[in-house]
Amino acid sequence: MHKSSPDLDLLIQAARDSGDIARHYFNAAPEVWEKSGGQGPVTEADLHVNRQLEADLQAARPDYGWLSEETEDDTDRQNTDRLFVVDPIDGTRAFIEGGKDWAHSLAIVEHGIVTTGVVYLPMHDLMYTAQIGMGAYCNSERLNVTDDKPIETATALTAKPNMDPKFWATDVPACKRAFRSSLAYRLALVAQGQFDAMLTFRPTWEWDVAAGSLLVTEAGGLVTDQSGATPVFNNAHPQINGMVAAGGVHHRFIEALV
Repeated sequence: MHKSSPDLDLLIQAARDSGDIARHYFNAAPEVWEKSGGQGPVTEADLHVNRQLEADLQAARPDYGWLSEETEDDTDRQNTDRLFVVDPIDGTRAFIEGGKDWAHSLAIVEHGIVTTGVVYLPMHDLMYTAQIGMGAYCNSERLNVTDDKPIETATALTAKPNMDPKFWATDVPACKRAFRSSLAYRLALVAQGQFDAMLTFRPTWEWDVAAGSLLVTEAGGLVTDQSGATPVFNNAHPQINGMVAAGGVHHRFIEALV
């Protein structure tokens, strides 16, 4: 049975409200800007969602810190016991191009550990939720990772550059490759058992993977950075050293090759 908590209820409502805002801009030619430093595009939808999330969540939990892709970072967040880690729209390029595979990614981190996570895809009406020790769900259906396929028939969600031999100590695994723009959605699909692994060997922003990483671990999978270490969140520079997420057998196989 899917049990809730005040924090999870708060994130679910915030995600639904975010979806209402974002749908208003979707396929409606929102204004787009390129961020500095090659960080990609941001739209007026991202900024509107961020303003609403920051106002609503911080009003509800004023003692929680705040880390968001679209808010200038304040290192005071490291002095809080708990903080929100938010990507207002993960998969902004897909959003701009009219694709539906973008998500709102909301997490609560306590002393470096993700305790509550929500990934919501408004255009698919998919609400992925997880609480530490309580399992992961999509629209109230329990999630479980896959772990019973030969690696040759497994499918990894990853960008093509991650299959470059330079990242692998031995042979590149013979698994199939698929792609989704949103890292949060990739992790949710692994948790759901729709795909078998998620790999990224680039430095990865915490807001892209915080909520999704909890989905995978609560669905019975393993999540590490590319060196095999358990990710720790709320870092001074809020990045993880890449990420590998999969069921235990596939994860151990991939880690042996990296």
